[in-house]
Amino acid sequence: MNNANKRNFIEKSSVYITNINSTLKNIKMEVIVNFIWLDSNSIIIITNKVILTLELQIIENYVKNANHINVDKVKISRS
Repeated sequence: MNNANKRNFIEKSSVYITNINSTLKNIKMEVIVNFIWLDSNSIIIITNKVILTLELQIIENYVKNANHINVDKVKISRS
């Protein structure tokens, strides 16, 4: 992510955490997002346990669809 994307995402991180957790809960996933950390190169989303591919895709899709995020600047996550 570029700096503008990271800054916009972090400013609304509490809303994003709530929305991601709500989405995961609605589809009966046991994983939750605990917090979002800002790194010099990216954002890091910390969960309560190791996540499955489906859970990772749900979180990635949420980040890519978040307001003010340029999806071309979002890199594929590492699992």
